[in-house]
Amino acid sequence: MDKQQQLDYGSIIIGGHDDAGEVMTSVEAAEYLKMHVKTICRLAKEKKIPAKKVGSEWRFLRSVLDRWLAQEEVVKSEE
Repeated sequence: MDKQQQLDYGSIIIGGHDDAGEVMTSVEAAEYLKMHVKTICRLAKEKKIPAKKVGSEWRFLRSVLDRWLAQEEVVKSEE
């Protein structure tokens, strides 16, 4: 499969060079969100943060985390 080939699933670009579509491990997501990796994994397991389990590892999309974070800020500010 050509590395430049892109599949569009909504606004998620797979195989492209768009940083927003970057797939991150739990360690990378924790660093990105400035949280502890155990907290990230617990939130993913509790379905409080958007993630996919691939085998025994969690994966996160940067663009989805950005939208989740923005949505959480709106909800918190409305309370």
